[in-house]
Amino acid sequence: MSRTLPKPPKVVDLHAEAFLDDWEDYDADEILNLAIDHFRECLDAAIYWEYTEIKFIHGKGKGTLRKWIYEELKSYKDMGAIAAYYPAYHNEDIVVVQIGI
Repeated sequence: MSRTLPKPPKVVDLHAEAFLDDWEDYDADEILNLAIDHFRECLDAAIYWEYTEIKFIHGKGKGTLRKWIYEELKSYKDMGAIAAYYPAYHNEDIVVVQIGI
C-alpha cells in the first residue's frame, strides 16, 4: 500500500503560530525542532507532487531557524532532490526553493 502525501501550500510559514495550535506550550528548542520537521514534511511533499517551486517563510529573529533551513536545503541540493534555493528578491525572510530543473 503506497502512502500519498498531502499537497503542501506553495508558501509555507514556519512560524510556530502558523502550524501549531498550542505553540505557547513548547519551549524554543521544541519549536525549532517542530519547525524543521514541518519544513521537511512540506518540502518532501512538494518534491513528491513535482512542484517546480515552493517558498518557506523563516522570518528574522536570531537567525537560528534560517541557519537550520539553509543547512537542510544544502543537503537536499547535494542529494539532487532540489535544483536551487535562494532568498526571495523582495524579502530575505523567505527562501525560494526550485525543485525542478
